[in-house]
Amino acid sequence: MPDNYEPKILAYCCQWCSYAAADLAGSMRLQYPANVRIVRVPCTGRVDLLHMLKAFEDGADGVFLSGCLLDDCHYVNGNYKAQKRVTEGKKILEQIGVEPERLEMFFNSSAMGPQFATTCIDFTGRIRELGPLYPQAPPEAQVLEASHG
Repeated sequence: MPDNYEPKILAYCCQWCSYAAADLAGSMRLQYPANVRIVRVPCTGRVDLLHMLKAFEDGADGVFLSGCLLDDCHYVNGNYKAQKRVTEGKKILEQIGVEPERLEMFFNSSAMGPQFATTCIDFTGRIRELGPLYPQAPPEAQVLEASHG
């Protein structure tokens, strides 16, 4: 693993709570890793298992969903649906030989800016310790490079 390795992290954040928490963290000038790329979604319950797995296929080293606090979802039970899909995704990752710790679900209310920043820092640290998912580039990228080279 290169000394300057920084993992590629994709975060699906619900617009009502977690995206607002990320915004609050920014307003408070709290630092969290710049390699966390946030995708704003209406609800984490709308994030399909295929979206999570496709992110890994496309080169993400880690993926997390961050939704409303349990029992406080703006769409009643979307975060429970997301949590179930993350659990299913972890099983699939394990079956194909990928560390299930690379996929996670977190819960942050809109007032939890500091906790959101800590979530990003801790998750990035976890993925950094695991190392890159693909030592070079994702298999699809290698094929593309070979065909254009």
